[in-house]
Amino acid sequence: MTRIVLGIDPGSRITGYGVVQMSAGKLTYLGSGCIKLARTGGSTDIALATRLKMIHDGVQQLIEQFQPTEFAVEQVFMARNPDSALKLGQARGAAIVAAALADLPVHEYAARAVKQAVVGTGGAAKEQVQHMVKHMLKLPRMPQADAADALAVAICHLHTSARLLR
Repeated sequence: MTRIVLGIDPGSRITGYGVVQMSAGKLTYLGSGCIKLARTGGSTDIALATRLKMIHDGVQQLIEQFQPTEFAVEQVFMARNPDSALKLGQARGAAIVAAALADLPVHEYAARAVKQAVVGTGGAAKEQVQHMVKHMLKLPRMPQADAADALAVAICHLHTSARLLR
């Protein structure tokens, strides 16, 4: 059975995405990148409602492009700044709504669980996650940090659900 997972690393400024396929126990990289939500070069910021719409629309386009069978997203961690945690939660919500509207099963993973699944330790640094994602998916170069995190979420889901099936 071939499974395609769209992994999301939500953010109110940059939302990373990664698409990984598993077929016959083999991981295959299908795509990754970032939905960038902040204006570059200007001092005027984009309103939060507009950024949330951009996340929703961006995820919806990715679903149309890659036709995933499953959706995995990183859970909100409690940051020092409650306002940041709320914005992160809203960004997650916008992405999850796009997946739910496409009737995709949604799976959520804590950042520590993602790092544990990919690196082997829940306290891994971003660079370690990038390195292991590059190695596991046999990528020619290091993926951007937010894209690597999203790929790691997808890999975590595939490995976790495969263990549960066994």
